[in-house]
Amino acid sequence: MKMTKIYEGAHQWVMFGRDENKPDNIIDSNQYIVRTANKCLLLEPGGTELFAPMMAAVLHHAPVEQITDLFASHQDPDVISSLGLWDQALSNAKLHAPALWEGYIRHFGCESIEYVPIPDNGETIKLESVELQIIPAHYLHSPCNFHVYDPQAKILMTGSVGSAWESAGAPVFVERFDTHVEKMRYYHQRWMPSNQAKRAWIDRVRNLDIDIIAPQHGRMFKGDDVKRFLDWFDALQVGTGI
Repeated sequence: MKMTKIYEGAHQWVMFGRDENKPDNIIDSNQYIVRTANKCLLLEPGGTELFAPMMAAVLHHAPVEQITDLFASHQDPDVISSLGLWDQALSNAKLHAPALWEGYIRHFGCESIEYVPIPDNGETIKLESVELQIIPAHYLHSPCNFHVYDPQAKILMTGSVGSAWESAGAPVFVERFDTHVEKMRYYHQRWMPSNQAKRAWIDRVRNLDIDIIAPQHGRMFKGDDVKRFLDWFDALQVGTGI
């Protein structure tokens, strides 16, 4: 599993992904951590099969007792099916996840970890001096879904939005947007069901100061490619992928 620091200031963002050892019939996914002096938040911790390499990777950045928070944007197994294993490994942690999905996510195992339900209009996660905004992204693609915005780092973690299927050896950032869109088109048309929800999300995030868009699958967008992605997604008709 590859590690890439995508922000380093008073706190850090690190992306994990490009797992060359994963089976071919399991999709690759990106996991992220936000690390402050004494706390560590796992964003989209991943599937059960990723628990061991993800735990080993995170321990390079934080001791296990400082892994205090987890976040799941929605209920999919590639997002959070490792929960039962984290539940056994962590003694004092919280899972921030949609209120709507609590009864489903708990099927993955959640006894020691405290479930903190996110209301439909979002909330904030305070990690020492860092305050992360939980942005509603409902129906993109889950009926109750959230993204994470860090106004200090200017990073928006977008879950499924912006995702593309990539090989394990692919770069972590988009290099040529005009060719990358063809890796995203079918995914967004097939998995995103609502143009109305899409436009509401775009109107919301265009008001944010964003340097990096960090999706759950594929490459990240930075600099001018952030606006290029929002413009492309705005013009795309979704719910047409069948």
